[in-house]
Amino acid sequence: MMGPSHALSGAAAWLAGSWALAQFAGVSQSPLEVAVGTAVCAGGALLPDLDMSGKVTRNQGGATVARTFGVASLFVAEVVEKFSLGVYTATKLSRDPRRDNGHRTFTHTLPFCALIGWGTTALATAYGKWAVVGIVFFMAGLALRGLFDEWAERAGWVIVTLASAFIAWFTAANLPGDRGYPLLGLAVAIGCVVHILGDMITKNGVPILWPIPINRRMWRMVGIPNSMAVRVGGKVEVIVLRTAFTVISLLSIAGLFVPGVLERLNLDVWASR
Repeated sequence: MMGPSHALSGAAAWLAGSWALAQFAGVSQSPLEVAVGTAVCAGGALLPDLDMSGKVTRNQGGATVARTFGVASLFVAEVVEKFSLGVYTATKLSRDPRRDNGHRTFTHTLPFCALIGWGTTALATAYGKWAVVGIVFFMAGLALRGLFDEWAERAGWVIVTLASAFIAWFTAANLPGDRGYPLLGLAVAIGCVVHILGDMITKNGVPILWPIPINRRMWRMVGIPNSMAVRVGGKVEVIVLRTAFTVISLLSIAGLFVPGVLERLNLDVWASR
């Protein structure tokens, strides 16, 4: 899928999950916590495509996520793509095809999701508030690039970077001192998993079973039949799926906050009598 669809799916997954936790497990979050988790999950839903690099010196090409912070993120994407290709080459078996790029390899696997989620949690837990601010800055940039793709394309990476810095500053100003928010790692991991599931319904599939060898192949692409696959950028993705993700997000926000607002209004009415 395209970047905006991935980001929307990540936001919808986190908001729906937050509503479910509040409804059935009694786990409540402040509006800031929900907003931060949603932004991080939306950004995480773009993260696997860092394995699709472009032209670093020209500040061109690459996936949506690779263009978020201009040359800096394009360079990171170049490194990730080469690393992913290296993992593919080092672990491929006799029936795996030869590849000259690392797109849809290591970063599109469940071990990557678990590793990046664990690393995020470890970072936030070990270094507290300022690690959270750094994570929020990076993930908010990815989320802005995905959720507001046309605006970000027109505004350019400098404006996106400044907006991300403002979001990180606002988060820092309103976070309790030295709080680590270990749930951030879960948000990143869920975003990555949602990305993989989204790519599974497109034509090429993903190596979700790696590193399990099957019939002398380590990197078997798994997905739905081509006759049922969603065309990238097609009407099903752009109209049907994005509309569904938006509706899920809005309903989840309403479920999370409308009851509290109504209760507060009701209490205010009774207090004024």
